[in-house]
Amino acid sequence: MKNIAEKFVKDSHTKEIDLINRDPKQINDDVVKVEFEDVIAEPDGTHSLDGVWKLSYTTFTVSKYWCYRILSAVFGIPVALLWGFLFACISFCHIWAVVPCIKSCLIESQCVSRIYSLCIQTFCDPFFEALGKIFSSVRVALRKEV
Repeated sequence: MKNIAEKFVKDSHTKEIDLINRDPKQINDDVVKVEFEDVIAEPDGTHSLDGVWKLSYTTFTVSKYWCYRILSAVFGIPVALLWGFLFACISFCHIWAVVPCIKSCLIESQCVSRIYSLCIQTFCDPFFEALGKIFSSVRVALRKEV
């Protein structure tokens, strides 16, 4: 029974990742999707030789592909380590400092709120009730004189 339960518990460090769809939340859709046509375009009447155009397209596409792969191979793991460290620090600060601080402030503000409310009810409410009774018999008549 225990072995079955252990099989259903997945460790977040060893979960399977999707090697096909590497941006499932589309966070980089508008930022880094740059194709040859987005950068280089020849208007009508100003065309280079067809062979130059095809070779330029191939050069752009292949150099972009391999440059990205080489940069990610060289710097991907160190940068991932830095980002992991940064987000771990942010999580640590949030869990151990920010949330307890906010909770403490909420508890203190509830205490101050109760004292403030008690003071208002004790001192201001009777005063304004008395003012209300004093001015309750005042009648305002609006006349239009021509």
